Amino acid sequence: MKDEETGGPPQRELYALLHISPEASDEEIRKAYRQWAQIYHPDKYQSPQMKDTATENFQRICEAYEILTDEHKRQIYDIYGMEGLNSGLELGPKLNKADEIKEEFERLRRRKEQEEVSAHVRPSGSIVAELSFPQFLDGGGIMSGMAMSSEVQSQISKRDAIAIGGFLKVAGNAGQGSATAVLRHQVSSVSSMEFMASAGLRALVGVQMTRHLSLHSSATSGIAISLRDGSVNLSNAWTRQLSQTSSGNIQLALGVESSIAVGWQKKDEKLSAAGELKFGTSFFGASAHYTRFFSSKSHGRIAGKIGSTALEFEVGGGRKISEFSSVRMLYTIGIQVIFSYFCKQELTSFYFCKHEHDLMFVFKPYFLKRERQKALEKMEKSSAQVREARAAAEKAQQLLQNVATRKRNKQLETGGLIITKAVYGNRKAFKRRNGSIEADDEVASQVLDVTLPLNFLVTDSGQLKLHQGVKKSGIMGFCDPCPGEPKQLHVEYTYGAERYEVVSVDDYDELLIPQEVHRI
Repeated sequence: MKDEETGGPPQRELYALLHISPEASDEEIRKAYRQWAQIYHPDKYQSPQMKDTATENFQRICEAYEILTDEHKRQIYDIYGMEGLNSGLELGPKLNKADEIKEEFERLRRRKEQEEVSAHVRPSGSIVAELSFPQFLDGGGIMSGMAMSSEVQSQISKRDAIAIGGFLKVAGNAGQGSATAVLRHQVSSVSSMEFMASAGLRALVGVQMTRHLSLHSSATSGIAISLRDGSVNLSNAWTRQLSQTSSGNIQLALGVESSIAVGWQKKDEKLSAAGELKFGTSFFGASAHYTRFFSSKSHGRIAGKIGSTALEFEVGGGRKISEFSSVRMLYTIGIQVIFSYFCKQELTSFYFCKHEHDLMFVFKPYFLKRERQKALEKMEKSSAQVREARAAAEKAQQLLQNVATRKRNKQLETGGLIITKAVYGNRKAFKRRNGSIEADDEVASQVLDVTLPLNFLVTDSGQLKLHQGVKKSGIMGFCDPCPGEPKQLHVEYTYGAERYEVVSVDDYDELLIPQEVHRI
């Protein structure tokens, strides 16, 4: 597995944990495991906190030992790292050759890539059948109409997405339909544009711009031109996040049918509710709905409309029957008609508009908000991971402290190798001050003091070796303080009565000290 952050060689953290070379023999692996087991065995500690830390690290070296002493597991790990071991590759005699391991791993990787491609292309659709009981009681057919819609959304690049959809409806002897294409482009981290073209009952072209005014509010402005009569419609919408689960919005439309609407919506794991009050040049109305989720598969819904063009009440519910499909039954009671209709939603990700002309005025910056939220979550997750890693490294150093101090005292007595200062982290963080390497205050959090673990790794003969091709953040007492950034190690040490310094040891480079070329 390649290091995703730097594009370097495999991290080989298991070799770093045991402090052995990637070419180590089985005997060298067993010897290293026995040495670390003496340090980290939980029975050596009385304090509950120290015992827990020892147990955690003991399990890590046991896992490293188990993998590296198994011929097949080690072969997979050396080629693909932990990704290969966790990907579902079969272990044992079925895959005892490097070519066979590579072929199986590539098969699993291709399957994963296909799943990722499928995730970028999201087809969806619905079928709605309208059943009229009054019509049936009058001697007519029970079905009064049918509507079908479908849509395909695709993320064609990091900044661009396209959606193509169609809508057909038949009621009595009349029918209508339309086809719509929308191209969304993310201009920056806070703004996006959408281009739309629609053919059919309402043929038009339009464009709109969405911009985040703050973390909790956004504004959208658009213009649409009818291809039938050349009329121009302007739209503006303002959305405000009122709480973690609710938001409010104001919409203003200017054109053939000018209107203003004020709405509110709330959604969490147990319910979804929304309400809207709308006034136009020739109409007015209010609507609301409430959906209760009884489980992850079923829900109930009530809704109502009242105004100059409608007066109806709706009640029903639905249930998910598979991963991609659901069935809904809704009963609607109006002034002149009582009917029910059956809806099968082929893909649950579909967003269905009853009236296609609503599409232009109800666009919301879901894609941009989702990308922004993902970026914030990634930043928070990275910071949390670094804090956890630093805490784990500090605990590991506590377990190494007694042995490291004993080794350091022995080297003092014999005039041997003593690490006086060692820092590891972002290469941009280091500056030379007063003849010594210091971390810049602005990025000090991206640097870790590793003086103690390096003193622990000094051999009785007064030497220290960090192996070529092994990422240093995997060494016991180390961690990665700045994921994604290039890292270096700086070491100052004494040997005999002389001072030495090693500057800018790259993350995967070998380090062997003492050496005469390091003398200050």
